[in-house]
Amino acid sequence: MKKITIAIILTVLIIGCESLNNTVEERPFRTTSAIRISDIERLIEDRPVVALNLIYTYKEIYSGTEEERAVDWQRIAELERQASANLVSLQQRAIDEQRWDDAISIGRSLANIGVRNANTGREGAFTLLYAKKKLEEGDNLSAFLAAVKAHEMQPLDAQSALLFLEKAVQARQRRSSAFFLAAAQAAGARNIPAALREYASGRDTFSNMVNGVATVIVDMGYRSERGMIVPDRSLGSAFFVDSSGLLITNYHVIASEVDPKHRGPSRMFIRMGDASSPRIPARVVGWDKALDLALIKTEIETDYVFSLVDRVIPRVGDSVLAIGSPGGLQRTVTSGIVSALGRRFMQIGDVIQIDAAVNPGNSGGPLIDSEGRFVGVIFAGIPQYQGINFAVPAEMVAAALPAMIKGGRAQRPWLGLTLCETLTGAEIIYTAPNTPAFSHRIREGFFIKSINGKAVTAPQGGIISAMQKALFLCGPNELIAIETAGSDGETKRSVMMTTARPDLPLLEAARIDRRERMAAPLFGMILMPVQTSLFSPGFRVDRVIRGSIADEAGISENDPVSLGRLRIMEPEGIAVLEISVKKRRMGYLDTNMMLPVWLDSPNTL
Repeated sequence: MKKITIAIILTVLIIGCESLNNTVEERPFRTTSAIRISDIERLIEDRPVVALNLIYTYKEIYSGTEEERAVDWQRIAELERQASANLVSLQQRAIDEQRWDDAISIGRSLANIGVRNANTGREGAFTLLYAKKKLEEGDNLSAFLAAVKAHEMQPLDAQSALLFLEKAVQARQRRSSAFFLAAAQAAGARNIPAALREYASGRDTFSNMVNGVATVIVDMGYRSERGMIVPDRSLGSAFFVDSSGLLITNYHVIASEVDPKHRGPSRMFIRMGDASSPRIPARVVGWDKALDLALIKTEIETDYVFSLVDRVIPRVGDSVLAIGSPGGLQRTVTSGIVSALGRRFMQIGDVIQIDAAVNPGNSGGPLIDSEGRFVGVIFAGIPQYQGINFAVPAEMVAAALPAMIKGGRAQRPWLGLTLCETLTGAEIIYTAPNTPAFSHRIREGFFIKSINGKAVTAPQGGIISAMQKALFLCGPNELIAIETAGSDGETKRSVMMTTARPDLPLLEAARIDRRERMAAPLFGMILMPVQTSLFSPGFRVDRVIRGSIADEAGISENDPVSLGRLRIMEPEGIAVLEISVKKRRMGYLDTNMMLPVWLDSPNTL
């Protein structure tokens, strides 16, 4: 019996091995190169931008290696030509269908890969056509924003300027009317109707403006606090930017309305008067968490609509007025001055510091200058300090709005780089894994010289913010060109496809990358390995980034460091690193430290 059983088992094993051998023989061997080419071929028809990105990644991986001789470069060149031609066809289709925003986006990608055609250089014209289309659809907010953008690229002709002037007067937007009147006059427009000229030349009073500001109330039910049940409310301000009922506020005011992690009820209302005024239901249209902005809508008409066309860049010392509902006190106006510009307080760009009195409930209200022009959106103060408050600049608000108007979460471009500013420029100190920059082998220690063919310049302390703004106008899934240079003069031009920026840019990297590498982007210290023992490798601080957490903690170059646990607290958006440092400045005395840091670094691109 045992012999029969053994014979059956051997027979099954032999048959299995033969089947496996036959399977292996039937499946042809494919190199990694061949698989990559197959992926490109599969995407080239319907998704040429993705295909081109894979082509450029392919070139980065195989160029200059021994495998180069085994690669079908002729096939890659053919696929690149085909993908470029398909991208041109996609743009033409978008033009034929009057999808002007898609045509503009594709045009930027074509420019960055060096493809010139009949539509090259027509972004200004396409933007104007987009503005006119939105005007026909009754979307004045999108139309006016696009018209101003088109004017910045190519001055409006007299007929177009008069068209937007007339619509702005009809919408009772004084500052927009003044902008388009100036554009019409600059274009040589004659016989401008006296009624249009008179309205555009007038000025709104601050008492008019307060009628366009509302109190935002988000009711989240009740919560337990010190053993007592208390109402759970979020209170803020918002201001009308379109007669259709659209208002701008802060994301943190309405976060519970759209945050999938929120548990419990959340109902949003606005109120146009004091506490006795009725609550009017409102809903979220779109939001931009990186800029702490949100666009909400309610079904009421308003007496006043704020214009967003001025793009005011105030000067330090300029007088400003903050309008909002501190503590729910509707229509409160406080005054102050611009205390400073260029504060790095957000993930993207910089903000304005003001000393006007701002309290809980002011968040989301408008900041106005002495001439009645929109300057920014108030978003925060520092509770421990009086007179230190901030606002998102008008320029960034206008740039952020188109994505929010489309609805949902506004997606911003992401490369995966962490930068630090030096006297030489913006240096790349970290390239995050699984990002566009990582796939295209953007090297740490190199400096960014240009974005999309344009050198980015800014005063000392503002270069990273300027680069973020240059990238901000691009969208995810666009091809962009980055030129980098090493300290030895070596330069490299890389074309890559952007992805959507994460809410916490360094969260994924902190989860998967080594602690010693994360020390640079999170804590501002670049470490070099030092073998102290077989089982306990140590590190030496090679460099400390000025103004970083490590710098503030008194860590300096050549300090020996031992790394402990890196804890990631995602709900709070914080990372904490346990380290032991022998500080040279303290006679190499052992110092155990815990370094906390936010995961939404403002130095990422």
